[in-house]
Amino acid sequence: MGTVTQVENQSEIVQRTFSDRKRTNILKRAEQLAIVFLLPKVPKFISPNALTLIGTLGSALIFIAFVLGSYLTNWYLLLGIIGLAINWFGDSLDGRLAYYRNIPRRWYGFALDIIADWISIVLIGFGYYIYAEKYTQILAFAFVSLYGWSIIISQLRYKITNEYTIDSGFVGPTELRFIIALIVIAEVLFRGSIKYLVGLITVILLVINIIDSLKLLKLGDLKDKKQD
Repeated sequence: MGTVTQVENQSEIVQRTFSDRKRTNILKRAEQLAIVFLLPKVPKFISPNALTLIGTLGSALIFIAFVLGSYLTNWYLLLGIIGLAINWFGDSLDGRLAYYRNIPRRWYGFALDIIADWISIVLIGFGYYIYAEKYTQILAFAFVSLYGWSIIISQLRYKITNEYTIDSGFVGPTELRFIIALIVIAEVLFRGSIKYLVGLITVILLVINIIDSLKLLKLGDLKDKKQD
């Protein structure tokens, strides 16, 4: 009986905590369970805003890892994996903590989350720019630009459909963090591989953004026809 009640309570927590967005990413279930497990353990003195700051500091650590990897040894790049974990913790739990504690600030949180995401991706991109070989530094610019494009797509989708999602099909920010972590590990083990892997992920982001943009235009066209 206790187990059934616990499952019901967990289901209620998941529904309340993730009520403001739709997730479609591969790791959705595992991520939600991890977040629900961690939320009650966040100390009372840590606010959702503090978690947003922690997430941004995680991105700053990734930037530092790239700088140290550039000027010292590329083994320092492994600090970036810790930074990715910190970024996930702060970025994934900040808004969820507000809903868990029943203190959501929907539009303030929405705006703050977008700003923090942009700062984070710029830090990561600038860090890679410093680390990259001169002729591949353009990949850092391309990656930041394409990620910014994906942010714009998510906001436009929200405006058109009134349904907020941060994922592109089965891939979301969490999956992207895993991919970046694997790229970092590959670079530590096989120096020079990062330029090929970042190039590949940049091309994939470009393709995803083009597909999502075409879908978005189609949704906008359908909405216009319904309003006529």
